[in-house]
Amino acid sequence: MDQLNRMATELVDEAIDFADELGVAEFRLDNEATVLDFGVDHPGGVEAGLMLTEIQTAGLASVTSHLESIADASIPHVELTTDHPVLALLGSQKAGWELATEDFEGLGSGPARALVADEDVFDRLGYAEAFDFAVLAIEADELPTDAAATQVADLAGVDESAVFLPTYATASITGSVSAAARASELAVYRLFELGYDPADVHSVSGTAPVAPVASDETAAMARTNDALAYGGEVHLIVESAFDRFDELPSTASDEYGQPFADIFAETDWDFEELPADVFGPAQVTVDVIGGETTTYGETSEALLVESFGL
Repeated sequence: MDQLNRMATELVDEAIDFADELGVAEFRLDNEATVLDFGVDHPGGVEAGLMLTEIQTAGLASVTSHLESIADASIPHVELTTDHPVLALLGSQKAGWELATEDFEGLGSGPARALVADEDVFDRLGYAEAFDFAVLAIEADELPTDAAATQVADLAGVDESAVFLPTYATASITGSVSAAARASELAVYRLFELGYDPADVHSVSGTAPVAPVASDETAAMARTNDALAYGGEVHLIVESAFDRFDELPSTASDEYGQPFADIFAETDWDFEELPADVFGPAQVTVDVIGGETTTYGETSEALLVESFGL
């Protein structure tokens, strides 16, 4: 299998070729790093969000959209399936890079994380990459600066001209789609936190509603998390049984039942103060090969209706 950053770079090239059709824009910073505006000053869209998710998972996931009903409303849902959950979700899609310079802050996901490989997840997976190009998707309400791109280049060990930064705001169509595609990642990472060997997860499929775009970043952050915690559904095919599967869904959290706007407000939006189990899909079905298939948790249409303003 090719390296994650090689596969993601090919997808970035495809996004650049179809920028107009996707509603995105590509431009070079003064230091020759490439920024792709997926939903900051340009509108992006559902297709842009699906393409961004493919980039974030380095092409190792199948990502589609479909319509489902919530109350009386037809709402787009995103479905993500991968037979490579360790690399696609933990090694690439997970948002684990807090990018901060004097003039820029953003949250990074994507395969460039594997070039740095300083997160606990890479230590445990025993995975790291060395490649000539770095792809880091950035969630921020402004576009990256030269200083931000230089920091990525320095940490990833590549030239600044080899850095690609697809960027999107949480409060954008692309942001809502990208967030909905994280149901599978949340379940697999939760398993990782609970001590289950992620290599024993053979396949995962997840779906979640695309939250209506909120008026600002904080409202969007709350609403997109509601979409996952109260509407996300995941199916896992795993190698072996585990006595903590019941802790995977959001229903296992003491905070379950509250809109995320209230949950975040209780900690003054300090995410480090939040318990790890607050982030999870609403419902998880675990299919143990040769064993039982069990469903944990449940979705909550009422909370989605409240959060989405339906």
